[in-house]
Amino acid sequence: MFNYFRVPLKGALLSRLSSKSIFYISLLMLSPWSIAQNISEESTLTLSSAIKRTLEENPSLKVFRFRQTALDGQQQTSALNPAYEIGFEAGNFAGTDNFQALDSVEFTLSLSSIIEMGDKRDARISVINNRSSLLEAERKIKSLNLLGEVTRRYIDVLAAQERVALAKEATQLAKDTLLEVDKRSRAGVAPTAEVKRAMAAVGNAKLTASSEQQQLDYSKLALTMMWNETTPLFARVNGNLFQFSADIEFNKLFAKIKQNPAILAFLTEERLKDAQLRLARTQLSADIKWSVGIRQIQDMNDTALTANFSMPLFAPKRNTGAIISAQAARDEVAVRKEASLLKLHSQLYRAYSSRKQAIFTVKSLKNSIIPTLEMALDETQTAYQRGRYSYLDYLTARQELLFARRALIESASSALRYGADIEQLIAEPLPASQHGLINKFQGITQ
Repeated sequence: MFNYFRVPLKGALLSRLSSKSIFYISLLMLSPWSIAQNISEESTLTLSSAIKRTLEENPSLKVFRFRQTALDGQQQTSALNPAYEIGFEAGNFAGTDNFQALDSVEFTLSLSSIIEMGDKRDARISVINNRSSLLEAERKIKSLNLLGEVTRRYIDVLAAQERVALAKEATQLAKDTLLEVDKRSRAGVAPTAEVKRAMAAVGNAKLTASSEQQQLDYSKLALTMMWNETTPLFARVNGNLFQFSADIEFNKLFAKIKQNPAILAFLTEERLKDAQLRLARTQLSADIKWSVGIRQIQDMNDTALTANFSMPLFAPKRNTGAIISAQAARDEVAVRKEASLLKLHSQLYRAYSSRKQAIFTVKSLKNSIIPTLEMALDETQTAYQRGRYSYLDYLTARQELLFARRALIESASSALRYGADIEQLIAEPLPASQHGLINKFQGITQ
Protein backbone atom coordinates (compact mmCIF):
# COMPACT_ATOMS: atom_id res chain seq x y z
CA MET A 1 0.00 0.00 0.00
CA PHE A 2 2.85 2.43 0.81
CA ASN A 3 4.54 3.24 -2.44
CA TYR A 4 6.30 6.27 -1.13
CA PHE A 5 8.86 4.91 1.33
CA ARG A 6 10.83 2.75 -1.09
CA VAL A 7 11.46 0.24 1.69
CA PRO A 8 10.22 -3.36 1.77
CA LEU A 9 6.90 -3.99 3.46
CA LYS A 10 7.38 -6.45 6.24
CA GLY A 11 5.61 -9.38 7.70
CA ALA A 12 1.88 -9.79 7.22
CA LEU A 13 1.58 -6.52 5.29
CA LEU A 14 3.54 -7.85 2.32
CA SER A 15 1.34 -10.88 2.02
CA ARG A 16 -1.78 -8.70 1.76
CA LEU A 17 -0.63 -6.89 -1.38
CA SER A 18 -2.67 -7.98 -4.38
CA SER A 19 -1.51 -7.81 -7.98
CA LYS A 20 -3.80 -4.81 -8.48
CA SER A 21 -2.13 -3.01 -5.57
CA ILE A 22 1.29 -3.70 -7.06
CA PHE A 23 0.03 -2.29 -10.38
CA TYR A 24 -1.09 0.94 -8.73
CA ILE A 25 2.22 1.18 -6.91
CA SER A 26 4.02 0.95 -10.24
CA LEU A 27 1.81 3.75 -11.57
CA LEU A 28 2.63 6.03 -8.67
CA MET A 29 6.36 5.47 -9.12
CA LEU A 30 6.08 7.54 -12.33
CA SER A 31 6.83 11.25 -12.29
CA PRO A 32 3.76 13.43 -11.63
CA TRP A 33 4.59 15.31 -14.81
CA SER A 34 4.85 12.26 -17.09
CA ILE A 35 2.32 11.90 -19.89
CA ALA A 36 1.03 8.37 -19.51
CA GLN A 37 1.03 7.23 -23.13
CA ASN A 38 0.71 3.54 -22.32
CA ILE A 39 -2.15 3.81 -19.80
CA SER A 40 -5.36 2.57 -21.33
CA GLU A 41 -7.58 2.83 -18.27
CA GLU A 42 -10.04 5.68 -18.73
CA SER A 43 -10.37 5.99 -14.96
CA THR A 44 -6.78 7.23 -14.58
CA LEU A 45 -6.27 10.96 -15.15
CA THR A 46 -2.93 12.49 -16.15
CA LEU A 47 -1.80 16.03 -15.48
CA SER A 48 -1.49 16.68 -19.20
CA SER A 49 -5.13 15.75 -19.75
CA ALA A 50 -6.28 17.90 -16.81
CA ILE A 51 -4.40 20.93 -18.16
CA LYS A 52 -5.70 20.44 -21.69
CA ARG A 53 -9.32 20.19 -20.57
CA THR A 54 -8.98 23.20 -18.29
CA LEU A 55 -7.58 25.43 -21.03
CA GLU A 56 -10.32 24.27 -23.40
CA GLU A 57 -13.36 24.33 -21.12
CA ASN A 58 -12.79 26.77 -18.25
CA PRO A 59 -15.42 29.54 -18.52
CA SER A 60 -13.04 32.28 -17.42
CA LEU A 61 -11.09 31.87 -20.65
CA LYS A 62 -14.10 31.93 -22.92
CA VAL A 63 -14.89 35.57 -22.05
CA PHE A 64 -11.79 36.71 -23.91
CA ARG A 65 -13.35 35.63 -27.19
CA PHE A 66 -16.25 38.02 -26.64
CA ARG A 67 -13.96 40.82 -25.53
CA GLN A 68 -11.93 40.42 -28.70
CA THR A 69 -15.09 40.50 -30.77
CA ALA A 70 -16.02 43.77 -29.09
CA LEU A 71 -12.60 45.20 -29.92
CA ASP A 72 -12.98 44.06 -33.53
CA GLY A 73 -16.20 46.06 -33.70
CA GLN A 74 -14.48 49.09 -32.20
CA GLN A 75 -11.68 48.76 -34.74
CA GLN A 76 -14.17 48.80 -37.60
CA THR A 77 -15.71 51.97 -36.19
CA SER A 78 -12.31 53.61 -35.63
CA ALA A 79 -11.24 52.88 -39.21
CA LEU A 80 -14.19 54.83 -40.65
CA ASN A 81 -13.60 58.23 -42.17
CA PRO A 82 -15.75 61.14 -40.93
CA ALA A 83 -19.35 60.77 -42.00
CA TYR A 84 -20.96 62.88 -44.70
CA GLU A 85 -24.00 64.92 -43.76
CA ILE A 86 -26.73 66.25 -46.03
CA GLY A 87 -28.56 69.38 -45.02
CA PHE A 88 -31.55 71.39 -46.12
CA GLU A 89 -32.18 75.01 -45.25
CA ALA A 90 -35.13 77.31 -45.99
CA GLY A 91 -34.83 81.06 -45.47
CA ASN A 92 -36.74 84.30 -46.04
CA PHE A 93 -40.22 82.94 -45.39
CA ALA A 94 -43.01 83.55 -42.83
CA GLY A 95 -41.80 87.10 -42.22
CA THR A 96 -43.41 90.53 -42.60
CA ASP A 97 -44.18 92.74 -45.58
CA ASN A 98 -42.41 91.36 -48.66
CA PHE A 99 -41.40 88.20 -46.82
CA GLN A 100 -44.92 87.12 -45.88
CA ALA A 101 -45.31 85.03 -48.99
CA LEU A 102 -43.09 82.36 -50.36
CA ASP A 103 -41.95 84.50 -53.29
CA SER A 104 -38.68 85.46 -51.53
CA VAL A 105 -37.93 82.08 -49.97
CA GLU A 106 -34.46 80.61 -50.45
CA PHE A 107 -33.78 76.87 -50.34
CA THR A 108 -30.30 75.49 -49.75
CA LEU A 109 -29.30 71.83 -50.17
CA SER A 110 -25.82 71.13 -48.80
CA LEU A 111 -23.30 68.31 -48.28
CA SER A 112 -20.85 68.59 -45.40
CA SER A 113 -18.16 66.62 -43.58
CA ILE A 114 -14.89 67.03 -41.67
CA ILE A 115 -11.28 66.85 -42.85
CA GLU A 116 -9.35 65.17 -40.04
CA MET A 117 -5.90 66.63 -39.51
CA GLY A 118 -2.93 65.05 -37.73
CA ASP A 119 -3.51 61.39 -38.71
CA LYS A 120 -6.30 60.97 -36.19
CA ARG A 121 -7.68 57.90 -37.97
CA ASP A 122 -4.35 56.04 -37.83
CA ALA A 123 -3.98 57.00 -34.18
CA ARG A 124 -7.43 55.60 -33.33
CA ILE A 125 -6.65 52.33 -35.12
CA SER A 126 -3.33 52.06 -33.30
CA VAL A 127 -5.08 52.41 -29.92
CA ILE A 128 -7.51 49.59 -30.71
CA ASN A 129 -4.72 47.34 -32.03
CA ASN A 130 -2.75 47.83 -28.83
CA ARG A 131 -5.85 47.13 -26.76
CA SER A 132 -6.14 43.83 -28.61
CA SER A 133 -2.51 43.06 -27.77
CA LEU A 134 -3.15 43.90 -24.12
CA LEU A 135 -6.22 41.67 -24.12
CA GLU A 136 -4.10 38.81 -25.47
CA ALA A 137 -1.57 39.44 -22.70
CA GLU A 138 -4.38 39.29 -20.12
CA ARG A 139 -5.55 36.01 -21.65
CA LYS A 140 -2.04 34.58 -21.26
CA ILE A 141 -1.91 35.72 -17.64
CA LYS A 142 -5.27 34.08 -16.94
CA SER A 143 -4.21 30.90 -18.72
CA LEU A 144 -0.99 30.75 -16.72
CA ASN A 145 -2.89 31.27 -13.47
CA LEU A 146 -5.29 28.48 -14.42
CA LEU A 147 -2.40 26.21 -15.29
CA GLY A 148 -0.85 26.81 -11.88
CA GLU A 149 -4.17 26.26 -10.11
CA VAL A 150 -5.01 23.02 -11.92
CA THR A 151 -1.51 21.75 -11.15
CA ARG A 152 -1.93 22.51 -7.46
CA ARG A 153 -5.35 20.83 -7.35
CA TYR A 154 -3.87 17.83 -9.15
CA ILE A 155 -1.19 17.64 -6.45
CA ASP A 156 -3.93 17.84 -3.80
CA VAL A 157 -5.62 14.77 -5.32
CA LEU A 158 -2.30 12.95 -5.51
CA ALA A 159 -1.60 13.70 -1.84
CA ALA A 160 -5.15 12.72 -0.86
CA GLN A 161 -4.65 9.35 -2.55
CA GLU A 162 -1.54 8.78 -0.46
CA ARG A 163 -3.34 9.76 2.74
CA VAL A 164 -6.15 7.32 1.95
CA ALA A 165 -3.56 4.58 1.41
CA LEU A 166 -1.91 5.52 4.69
CA ALA A 167 -5.25 5.49 6.53
CA LYS A 168 -6.06 2.04 5.14
CA GLU A 169 -2.75 0.66 6.26
CA ALA A 170 -3.17 2.32 9.65
CA THR A 171 -6.51 0.55 9.94
CA GLN A 172 -4.89 -2.74 9.09
CA LEU A 173 -2.12 -2.13 11.61
CA ALA A 174 -4.75 -1.40 14.26
CA LYS A 175 -6.52 -4.68 13.41
CA ASP A 176 -3.26 -6.59 13.62
CA THR A 177 -2.58 -4.98 16.97
CA LEU A 178 -6.04 -5.97 18.19
CA LEU A 179 -5.38 -9.59 17.23
CA GLU A 180 -2.07 -9.53 19.07
CA VAL A 181 -3.59 -7.92 22.19
CA ASP A 182 -6.53 -10.33 22.13
CA LYS A 183 -4.18 -13.30 21.89
CA ARG A 184 -2.20 -12.06 24.91
CA SER A 185 -5.42 -11.40 26.82
CA ARG A 186 -6.63 -14.94 26.18
CA ALA A 187 -3.29 -16.20 27.42
CA GLY A 188 -3.81 -14.22 30.62
CA VAL A 189 -0.79 -11.97 30.21
CA ALA A 190 -2.69 -8.81 29.24
CA PRO A 191 -5.69 -7.16 30.91
CA THR A 192 -9.03 -6.98 29.10
CA ALA A 193 -8.81 -3.18 29.21
CA GLU A 194 -6.02 -3.35 26.64
CA VAL A 195 -8.34 -5.29 24.30
CA LYS A 196 -10.96 -2.57 24.59
CA ARG A 197 -8.38 0.13 23.92
CA ALA A 198 -7.21 -1.77 20.86
CA MET A 199 -10.80 -2.09 19.67
CA ALA A 200 -11.27 1.67 20.11
CA ALA A 201 -8.06 2.24 18.14
CA VAL A 202 -9.51 0.21 15.25
CA GLY A 203 -12.66 2.34 15.35
CA ASN A 204 -10.65 5.56 15.32
CA ALA A 205 -8.56 4.28 12.42
CA LYS A 206 -11.71 3.54 10.44
CA LEU A 207 -13.03 7.04 11.15
CA THR A 208 -9.77 8.53 9.92
CA ALA A 209 -9.93 6.40 6.76
CA SER A 210 -13.48 7.57 6.12
CA SER A 211 -12.47 11.20 6.61
CA GLU A 212 -9.52 10.85 4.26
CA GLN A 213 -11.75 9.26 1.63
CA GLN A 214 -14.16 12.19 1.90
CA GLN A 215 -11.26 14.60 1.47
CA LEU A 216 -10.12 12.67 -1.61
CA ASP A 217 -13.61 12.89 -3.10
CA TYR A 218 -13.68 16.64 -2.50
CA SER A 219 -10.21 17.12 -4.01
CA LYS A 220 -11.29 15.22 -7.11
CA LEU A 221 -14.40 17.37 -7.39
CA ALA A 222 -12.35 20.57 -7.01
CA LEU A 223 -10.05 19.40 -9.79
CA THR A 224 -12.95 18.47 -12.05
CA MET A 225 -14.53 21.90 -11.63
CA MET A 226 -11.49 23.41 -13.34
CA TRP A 227 -12.92 22.23 -16.65
CA ASN A 228 -16.52 23.14 -15.77
CA GLU A 229 -17.75 19.72 -14.66
CA THR A 230 -19.25 18.76 -11.32
CA THR A 231 -18.88 14.97 -11.44
CA PRO A 232 -15.43 13.37 -11.48
CA LEU A 233 -15.21 10.74 -14.20
CA PHE A 234 -11.80 9.43 -13.10
CA ALA A 235 -10.96 7.11 -10.24
CA ARG A 236 -7.43 8.32 -9.54
CA VAL A 237 -4.67 10.54 -10.87
CA ASN A 238 -1.32 9.37 -12.12
CA GLY A 239 2.01 10.47 -10.68
CA ASN A 240 4.69 10.16 -8.02
CA LEU A 241 4.31 12.50 -5.07
CA PHE A 242 7.93 12.05 -4.05
CA GLN A 243 9.91 12.97 -7.15
CA PHE A 244 11.25 16.49 -7.37
CA SER A 245 13.21 18.49 -9.90
CA ALA A 246 16.78 19.58 -9.29
CA ASP A 247 17.41 22.89 -7.56
CA ILE A 248 18.11 25.99 -9.66
CA GLU A 249 19.91 29.02 -8.28
CA PHE A 250 17.54 31.73 -7.15
CA ASN A 251 19.15 34.42 -9.32
CA LYS A 252 18.65 32.28 -12.42
CA LEU A 253 15.02 31.77 -11.50
CA PHE A 254 14.47 35.48 -10.94
CA ALA A 255 16.04 36.27 -14.31
CA LYS A 256 13.33 34.16 -15.91
CA ILE A 257 10.57 36.18 -14.25
CA LYS A 258 10.93 38.80 -16.96
CA GLN A 259 9.27 36.27 -19.29
CA ASN A 260 6.22 36.08 -17.05
CA PRO A 261 3.14 37.25 -18.99
CA ALA A 262 2.34 39.63 -16.13
CA ILE A 263 5.62 41.47 -16.80
CA LEU A 264 5.34 41.24 -20.57
CA ALA A 265 1.87 42.75 -20.24
CA PHE A 266 3.46 45.95 -18.95
CA LEU A 267 5.38 46.28 -22.21
CA THR A 268 2.13 45.87 -24.10
CA GLU A 269 0.45 48.38 -21.84
CA GLU A 270 3.28 50.85 -22.44
CA ARG A 271 2.67 50.57 -26.17
CA LEU A 272 -1.03 51.16 -25.57
CA LYS A 273 -0.32 54.26 -23.48
CA ASP A 274 2.04 55.50 -26.22
CA ALA A 275 -0.75 55.07 -28.75
CA GLN A 276 -3.18 56.93 -26.50
CA LEU A 277 -0.63 59.72 -26.03
CA ARG A 278 -0.22 59.95 -29.79
CA LEU A 279 -4.01 60.12 -30.18
CA ALA A 280 -4.16 62.94 -27.64
CA ARG A 281 -1.45 64.83 -29.52
CA THR A 282 -3.35 64.53 -32.80
CA GLN A 283 -5.99 66.74 -31.21
CA LEU A 284 -3.48 69.60 -31.42
CA SER A 285 -4.31 69.72 -35.12
CA ALA A 286 -7.75 71.24 -35.50
CA ASP A 287 -10.14 69.52 -37.90
CA ILE A 288 -11.57 71.50 -40.80
CA LYS A 289 -15.33 71.46 -41.26
CA TRP A 290 -16.53 71.99 -44.83
CA SER A 291 -19.79 72.08 -46.67
CA VAL A 292 -20.87 72.72 -50.27
CA GLY A 293 -24.40 73.18 -51.58
CA ILE A 294 -26.85 74.60 -54.02
CA ARG A 295 -29.12 77.56 -53.15
CA GLN A 296 -32.41 78.20 -54.92
CA ILE A 297 -33.53 81.85 -54.85
CA GLN A 298 -37.26 82.02 -55.60
CA ASP A 299 -37.78 85.73 -56.28
CA MET A 300 -35.01 85.75 -58.86
CA ASN A 301 -35.61 82.22 -60.06
CA ASP A 302 -31.86 81.62 -59.89
CA THR A 303 -29.56 79.03 -58.32
CA ALA A 304 -26.14 79.53 -56.76
CA LEU A 305 -23.38 77.40 -55.29
CA THR A 306 -22.44 77.79 -51.64
CA ALA A 307 -19.28 76.75 -49.80
CA ASN A 308 -18.35 76.94 -46.15
CA PHE A 309 -15.16 76.14 -44.23
CA SER A 310 -14.54 76.48 -40.48
CA MET A 311 -12.11 75.34 -37.79
CA PRO A 312 -11.93 75.90 -34.01
CA LEU A 313 -9.55 78.47 -32.58
CA PHE A 314 -6.91 77.79 -29.92
CA ALA A 315 -7.22 73.99 -30.32
CA PRO A 316 -3.66 73.23 -29.04
CA LYS A 317 -4.23 75.14 -25.81
CA ARG A 318 -7.57 73.44 -25.16
CA ASN A 319 -6.00 69.97 -25.53
CA THR A 320 -3.01 70.48 -23.25
CA GLY A 321 -4.71 68.84 -20.27
CA ALA A 322 -5.49 65.65 -22.22
CA ILE A 323 -1.84 65.33 -23.27
CA ILE A 324 -0.63 65.81 -19.69
CA SER A 325 -3.03 63.10 -18.48
CA ALA A 326 -1.94 60.67 -21.22
CA GLN A 327 1.74 61.28 -20.45
CA ALA A 328 1.17 60.68 -16.73
CA ALA A 329 -0.70 57.43 -17.46
CA ARG A 330 2.23 56.23 -19.57
CA ASP A 331 4.81 57.10 -16.90
CA GLU A 332 2.71 55.28 -14.30
CA VAL A 333 3.12 51.99 -16.19
CA ALA A 334 6.89 51.97 -15.60
CA VAL A 335 6.40 52.52 -11.86
CA ARG A 336 3.80 49.77 -11.61
CA LYS A 337 6.12 47.42 -13.52
CA GLU A 338 8.91 48.07 -11.01
CA ALA A 339 6.53 47.48 -8.09
CA SER A 340 5.31 44.25 -9.70
CA LEU A 341 8.88 42.98 -10.10
CA LEU A 342 9.51 43.60 -6.40
CA LYS A 343 6.35 41.71 -5.49
CA LEU A 344 7.25 38.80 -7.77
CA HIS A 345 10.75 38.73 -6.25
CA SER A 346 9.22 38.32 -2.80
CA GLN A 347 6.79 35.62 -3.97
CA LEU A 348 9.52 33.73 -5.80
CA TYR A 349 11.89 33.78 -2.83
CA ARG A 350 9.16 32.56 -0.49
CA ALA A 351 8.29 29.68 -2.82
CA TYR A 352 11.96 28.91 -3.45
CA SER A 353 13.01 28.77 0.22
CA SER A 354 9.84 26.94 1.31
CA ARG A 355 10.34 24.34 -1.42
CA LYS A 356 13.94 23.73 -0.36
CA GLN A 357 12.86 23.25 3.26
CA ALA A 358 10.04 20.88 2.25
CA ILE A 359 12.38 18.76 0.11
CA PHE A 360 14.91 18.65 2.96
CA THR A 361 12.16 17.46 5.29
CA VAL A 362 11.09 14.74 2.84
CA LYS A 363 14.65 13.47 2.47
CA SER A 364 15.19 13.45 6.22
CA LEU A 365 11.96 11.55 6.84
CA LYS A 366 12.59 9.02 4.06
CA ASN A 367 16.27 8.39 4.63
CA SER A 368 16.58 8.61 8.39
CA ILE A 369 13.52 9.16 10.55
CA ILE A 370 11.04 6.68 9.03
CA PRO A 371 13.54 3.78 8.70
CA THR A 372 14.52 4.32 12.34
CA LEU A 373 10.89 4.36 13.46
CA GLU A 374 10.17 1.21 11.43
CA MET A 375 12.99 -0.63 13.19
CA ALA A 376 11.79 0.74 16.52
CA LEU A 377 8.27 -0.54 15.82
CA ASP A 378 9.58 -4.01 14.92
CA GLU A 379 11.65 -4.16 18.08
CA THR A 380 8.78 -2.83 20.20
CA GLN A 381 6.37 -5.37 18.69
CA THR A 382 8.77 -8.21 19.44
CA ALA A 383 9.33 -6.94 22.98
CA TYR A 384 5.57 -6.58 23.52
CA GLN A 385 4.97 -10.14 22.37
CA ARG A 386 7.54 -11.30 24.91
CA GLY A 387 5.97 -9.23 27.67
CA ARG A 388 8.86 -6.82 28.06
CA TYR A 389 6.99 -3.70 26.80
CA SER A 390 3.53 -2.47 27.64
CA TYR A 391 0.66 -1.90 25.24
CA LEU A 392 1.23 1.85 25.58
CA ASP A 393 4.81 1.44 24.39
CA TYR A 394 3.60 -0.58 21.40
CA LEU A 395 0.85 1.94 20.58
CA THR A 396 3.22 4.90 20.88
CA ALA A 397 5.76 3.35 18.51
CA ARG A 398 3.04 2.66 15.97
CA GLN A 399 1.59 6.17 16.19
CA GLU A 400 5.01 7.80 15.87
CA LEU A 401 5.60 5.91 12.63
CA LEU A 402 2.20 6.83 11.25
CA PHE A 403 2.70 10.50 12.17
CA ALA A 404 6.06 10.51 10.40
CA ARG A 405 4.56 8.93 7.30
CA ARG A 406 1.78 11.50 7.23
CA ALA A 407 4.35 14.28 7.68
CA LEU A 408 6.18 12.80 4.69
CA ILE A 409 3.04 13.11 2.56
CA GLU A 410 2.38 16.68 3.67
CA SER A 411 5.98 17.77 3.09
CA ALA A 412 6.10 16.17 -0.36
CA SER A 413 2.79 17.80 -1.27
CA SER A 414 4.10 21.17 -0.11
CA ALA A 415 7.30 20.75 -2.13
CA LEU A 416 5.35 20.04 -5.31
CA ARG A 417 2.93 22.90 -4.69
CA TYR A 418 5.79 25.35 -4.14
CA GLY A 419 7.36 23.97 -7.31
CA ALA A 420 4.10 24.72 -9.16
CA ASP A 421 4.18 28.26 -7.72
CA ILE A 422 7.72 28.72 -9.04
CA GLU A 423 6.73 27.41 -12.47
CA GLN A 424 3.83 29.84 -12.57
CA LEU A 425 6.08 32.75 -11.63
CA ILE A 426 8.81 32.00 -14.18
CA ALA A 427 6.30 30.84 -16.82
CA GLU A 428 8.19 27.66 -17.62
CA PRO A 429 8.57 24.21 -16.06
CA LEU A 430 11.31 23.16 -13.73
CA PRO A 431 13.76 20.64 -15.27
CA ALA A 432 12.24 17.41 -13.95
CA SER A 433 8.78 18.33 -15.19
CA GLN A 434 9.69 19.34 -18.74
CA HIS A 435 7.97 16.41 -20.42
CA GLY A 436 4.63 17.26 -18.88
CA LEU A 437 4.40 21.04 -18.82
CA ILE A 438 6.87 22.62 -21.23
CA ASN A 439 4.55 22.56 -24.22
CA LYS A 440 1.73 24.04 -22.17
CA PHE A 441 3.87 26.91 -20.88
CA GLN A 442 5.24 27.64 -24.33
CA GLY A 443 1.74 27.59 -25.76
CA ILE A 444 0.66 30.22 -23.24
CA THR A 445 3.67 32.54 -23.26
CA GLN A 446 4.40 32.65 -26.96
